[in-house]
Amino acid sequence: MKTINFLTLLTLFIGFSSCNNDDDSTTLLAVESELISNLHAPQEGGQGNPVSGEFTKFNFALGQTTTSDTDWDIAFRGTAIIVNGGVSSGGVDEPVRNGEAGAYIATGTLGSVTSIDTSLIIQDSATSFAIPTGSDNGWYNYAGPPTHIISPIAGRILVFRTHDGKYAKIEILSYYKDAPANPDAFVDEDGYYTFNYVYQPNEGVTSF
Repeated sequence: MKTINFLTLLTLFIGFSSCNNDDDSTTLLAVESELISNLHAPQEGGQGNPVSGEFTKFNFALGQTTTSDTDWDIAFRGTAIIVNGGVSSGGVDEPVRNGEAGAYIATGTLGSVTSIDTSLIIQDSATSFAIPTGSDNGWYNYAGPPTHIISPIAGRILVFRTHDGKYAKIEILSYYKDAPANPDAFVDEDGYYTFNYVYQPNEGVTSF
């Protein structure tokens, strides 16, 4: 009788332990990698005139643009990239920031940037964007005359915290429609982003 009771208790203990182990195990979602082509982000004004026009918002989890006032991570207008975190600079047509998003620029390739340095993440502010604007300050170089070409700077990877606290990274490949290998600023339409991105969908995971 004692042996039977012992075996019964042992079976219950093993079953309980198995249940606990099952509860503790978490299946992570797969990291997502995508190419986005011809994301159109035009601006109005510029060249000494006030810049205006709606920003084109993008959501990493959806992998597409969005018109939502809240569920966006980053947004593009002309060469400017903003994040859904911090505060507006007060520019015309800037969307309200209501998320946790932030960003920094890493050096390397999309494949070599494998983890997030959370201490480097900053948000948009009243005086500057997390991704700096201007030639050679952020993601691009402006060649000036005679070519006037805007080119992504090789080795600059934009790292983002999303509006809901997850992470992503992008490499901008082109600023011209259909990503021509040798763009002509007088022929090719600008304001069309082509970029690769990687999105980490798991809460609290800071590696790719």
